[in-house]
Amino acid sequence: MSRPSKLQAVIVNYRTPQLTIRCIKSMLEHRVVDRDGVLVVDNCSGDNSVEEIREALPDIQTIAADHNGGFGAGVNLGVARTTADYLLILNPDTYFEFNSVAPVVDFMERGPETALVGMDLVNPDGSRQYSARRFYSVFDVVARRVDWIGSMVPGRAKKHLMKDAWDAGKPFDAEWVMGTGFVVRRSVFELIRGMDESYFLYMEDVDLCARVWRAGYKVKGMPGAKLVHDHQRSSAAGPLTFAGRTHIRSLLLFKSRFAVPLFRPPGIGKVVKRKPAS
Repeated sequence: MSRPSKLQAVIVNYRTPQLTIRCIKSMLEHRVVDRDGVLVVDNCSGDNSVEEIREALPDIQTIAADHNGGFGAGVNLGVARTTADYLLILNPDTYFEFNSVAPVVDFMERGPETALVGMDLVNPDGSRQYSARRFYSVFDVVARRVDWIGSMVPGRAKKHLMKDAWDAGKPFDAEWVMGTGFVVRRSVFELIRGMDESYFLYMEDVDLCARVWRAGYKVKGMPGAKLVHDHQRSSAAGPLTFAGRTHIRSLLLFKSRFAVPLFRPPGIGKVVKRKPAS
């Protein structure tokens, strides 16, 4: 199995110290990484997050950012302090029930064309979240946010969530994977200059995967690489909320750089070929 020194984990915390502590303790309990292989970035929470984390886990490296530049900026700040060949990027609202990351790194070691692998996200009850997706069309975005439209085309949602690929039980090409939990090859992350900090929140994971494909590498989903995600779907909030407005802005930013057709999903080919707006 993979040596722990090949992997380091980066967690971006924003006012969720107890979740971050739970996540780290699960990694240590199941030997996903060693204590010196965990790095927490506090994204200028403005509360007592740093103190709580350091008190509970005094031997874990914690960085206090001087401003909140968004999720991508937090990831980049943490990655800059790491040295491992593979990086495990996690949201605080996740935890492990066994070491599901070692097989991911082993898989990537055997296939240098694979640059990024999404974890198999599940709910606390064990049901799958289908965390690998197809690239969006405008219709897919509308169907996701307007329930009655989505209910009219259930087959469309199944295809968007790549359910057949997950259910086959083998690693598969994923157009993009959720940034909640993934492993990325450090050399490729540096090649594409990391997360795009233009996105404050939402769509930065879609953008990252699009740029991995554009660079000539693969993104994979890996059934069985289980990671529990105890989440709240704030991106589905109404368009007038902060979460809703931020999600829409991020979608428009992505659309300015990659293909987002009106109805038919673009697939990897069109997304890769689309030239960024000048």
